[in-house]
Amino acid sequence: MSQPGKSILLVDDDQEIRELLETYLSRVGFQVRAVADGAAFRQSLCAESADLVILDVMLPDEDGFSLCRWVREHQRFAQVPVIMLTASSDEADRVIGLELGADDYLGKPFSPRELLARIKALLRRAQFSQERSGEVLVFDDWRLDMISHRLFHRDGEEVILSGADFALLKLFLDHPQQILDRDTIGNATRGREVMPLERIVDMAVSRLRQRLRDTDKPPRLIRTVRGSGYQLATTVSVQASDGR
Repeated sequence: MSQPGKSILLVDDDQEIRELLETYLSRVGFQVRAVADGAAFRQSLCAESADLVILDVMLPDEDGFSLCRWVREHQRFAQVPVIMLTASSDEADRVIGLELGADDYLGKPFSPRELLARIKALLRRAQFSQERSGEVLVFDDWRLDMISHRLFHRDGEEVILSGADFALLKLFLDHPQQILDRDTIGNATRGREVMPLERIVDMAVSRLRQRLRDTDKPPRLIRTVRGSGYQLATTVSVQASDGR
């Protein structure tokens, strides 16, 4: 995958890290904007969107968690891949970030080459998820527009999906009625594990169930198959996009 034209917005209050990453990522072909705090991040993203954002957790004015939540709550930015950076080794921080819709998590100190590999993986996934253009996938009470990534319920509600939510939902919709094991789900939705694979997959499925109102006990739409994985227990049909 080529990088020319792909833009990255980075927020980190450490000037040395900002300058290092801006230089390194620019050299491999990315257009990089680097800011030092949450206010500047919001202003920069609103002025010009990005293909991927990198959020430091600890910032002088607000934390990266609130910025991640803000990104995911806005339709314009909801599909932008998010990588979070933290100096903390606490797994709770990683859980919070992933539950808020972050696509990946990297602890400091880190190698710029590792960050680059994760950036490329997320951008490949984002590009792949756009390939089935012109289709609307219909399942249960839902319609997923593959062009806009917009998810609509029969009652008219629109649900905003993060990039990770969309990738997981698309995987299930591509394999309706099939049992998908955790390795298959993990490989399709996240290029690298930042915590045990089982924990990542269970969190991602739980979050998607919430989006799909699949909160019955046991869940009706995405079923848990003990010892095997998960199954989308419905049929899927394809319609032409109506541009909604």
